[in-house]
Amino acid sequence: MRVAAIQMNSSADVGENLQLAGKLIADAADDGCSLAVLPEYFALMPVRGRDKAKAAEEPGEGRIQTFLSDISQRHGIWVIAGSMPLTSPEIEVERVYGACPVYDAKGDAQAIYRKIHLFDVDLAESQESYRESRSMFPGDEVTTVETPCGCIGLTICYDLRFPELYRRLVDDGATMFSVPAAFTVTTGTAHWHSLLRARAIENLAYVVAAGQYGEHPDGRSTYGHSLIIDPWGRILAEVADGNCFVAADIDPKLPTKLRSEFPALQNRRL
Repeated sequence: MRVAAIQMNSSADVGENLQLAGKLIADAADDGCSLAVLPEYFALMPVRGRDKAKAAEEPGEGRIQTFLSDISQRHGIWVIAGSMPLTSPEIEVERVYGACPVYDAKGDAQAIYRKIHLFDVDLAESQESYRESRSMFPGDEVTTVETPCGCIGLTICYDLRFPELYRRLVDDGATMFSVPAAFTVTTGTAHWHSLLRARAIENLAYVVAAGQYGEHPDGRSTYGHSLIIDPWGRILAEVADGNCFVAADIDPKLPTKLRSEFPALQNRRL
C-alpha cells in the first residue's frame, strides 16, 4: 500500500486552500497512493482565532466536507482531512471543535476525530503565546478507523506530546497513527522528529505526519518536515518545505509481525 502526507502553507482563504488541497490529493492519487493525510488547518489558517467559528460547519454538511467527499470519490483515495472547524452543540458559539473527518475511496465519511489536547503554551525564548482553548473546545473521544492500510489511530498536532493517547489507540487496534500538524518552527526544530519517531518505536506502528510550513496570516511560522515513519522508527520519506506531498510504500502486516517478534507491548506491566 502507498500512503501520502500532504504539506501545505494554508491561508485565510478557504477556496484557495481547497483548490491547493485538491491538486495535491490528485497528485498523490496519480502517484498510486491509497490514502492521503492532510495537515492541520488545511482548509483555514485564520488571522484570528474567532475566525474559526465563522467558517465552522455542522458535521456532514458544508463546503469543506462536500469538497472532501467529492475529491476522495473522484480519485478513489482515502482522505484523512487534517483538521477543520466543526460546530459544537454548546451554547457558546464563539468556540468550535478542531475536527479531523475521514473519507473512504467512495466519498463516504467513516469517522470524525475531535482534537483532545489544545495548544495553550507560552514560549518564553521566542516570545510566542498560543491559546487554542479561546477558540476551540477539546474533544473527549479516542478514535480509530479501519482502512485498507490497517487500523489508523487519529490524532492532531499537540496530541503528539501525550503518549498515553497513543497507548489507548494501540489498545483499540491501531497499527498506524496519522498526525496532521501545524508545529511551530520553535517546537518543531526542537522536538518534531524525536516525538514522531518515539511514538512509532514505542508502539511499533507506522506514523504519517502531515505538516503546515512557512509564514501564515496570524504571524505564525510552521515547521513543515512532513514525513512517514515505519514501526521500527525509520524515516521512509520526508520533505522539508513546499506545497507538495511525500509518499512511501507501507506493509500493513509489518506492525503485527514486529509486535510478535519484539513483544514490548505485551510485556507492559502498567
